[in-house]
Amino acid sequence: MSAARLLITLALGAALATTAHADEGHSHGEAPAAVNANGPQRLPDGSVFLPKSAQRQLAVRTVVAASADLPRTTELAGKVLMDPNAGGKVQALVAGRVEPGPRGLPEPGQTVRKGEVLAYVVASAAPVERSNQAAQLAELRAAKALADRRVGRLRELADTVPRKDIEAAESEAASLQQRAAAIGAGLSHRDALVAPVSGVIASASVVAGQVVDARELLFEVIDPTRLRVEALAFDAAMGADIADAAIAVGPVNAARVPLVFVGAARSLREQALPLQFRAEGAALARLAVGQSVQVFVRSRQTVTGIAVPSASLMRNPANQTIVWVKTDAERFVPRTVTTVPLDGVRVAVTSGLKAGDRVATQGATLINQLR
Repeated sequence: MSAARLLITLALGAALATTAHADEGHSHGEAPAAVNANGPQRLPDGSVFLPKSAQRQLAVRTVVAASADLPRTTELAGKVLMDPNAGGKVQALVAGRVEPGPRGLPEPGQTVRKGEVLAYVVASAAPVERSNQAAQLAELRAAKALADRRVGRLRELADTVPRKDIEAAESEAASLQQRAAAIGAGLSHRDALVAPVSGVIASASVVAGQVVDARELLFEVIDPTRLRVEALAFDAAMGADIADAAIAVGPVNAARVPLVFVGAARSLREQALPLQFRAEGAALARLAVGQSVQVFVRSRQTVTGIAVPSASLMRNPANQTIVWVKTDAERFVPRTVTTVPLDGVRVAVTSGLKAGDRVATQGATLINQLR
């Protein structure tokens, strides 16, 4: 049974247990059902009464608020990119038809090694061009046959023919052979598409027999343990005052991925300064190239506030940000607060709380749903 259904069951059960049933023959009328004062309920002043038994069943947890000097944090919009030193793109050099590699066409998520052949592109040419190349190849092969016979005759007359004539004939025959080999290779050329780095296939957009153009992107290979995050800052001076940064991933920003500041560009993009970060940590498995993320950049400046988990923040009917404070053993009171970002997993409450308050963290959503 989910936690929300459990709350409804407790409230209905308590109400039914105390409802007065009329005797037979008496009018039931429209008298309201009696309310069980011992069940979970929203009180007239907006606070919530939650018995200890319900708190245990809903796994409600609280933290004690403590005031401290916290780093001033700015939340920026960012995007996950591949690390240029640990990822690469595979593009076709020539237009042609795609053929599978030794292991077949790679699939997304497949592990590959640097230099491994992923596929082939059989070069395509216009019929007239191929006919001209075939005719030229036939002429070269005929000339090569004549040159070989001439070399044979000159070698039989080696005693009477100057050595330079024999060498000239041999050189001409070798030249014709190389020219024929070059044209023949062009007619049956296959461009091998190799993995530029070791990693996994991030994207694959081809099938066997597909006709592709030159410079068309066919595969992307990345190292999932090494990624980059780019964020856009509208304050050009922010790059000089970065202490650290992080992004939050998972449900309700449950996990924090630390970032290492790489550098800031010196040219604006869309009137913003691009900041580059290197992502580290095991939580990178939850990120994908191109994914939009929120980057929390902490400066060396501080702000006085109370750090609470992001899961503690709720919204009241007026769309104000609130937290639930445990004032008594079984009573929770909503407090309107103002917050600033902290690290993606926590926020800094700058007003609305005081040191020593017990703030509901786990189970705060269920408390907020009580009516």
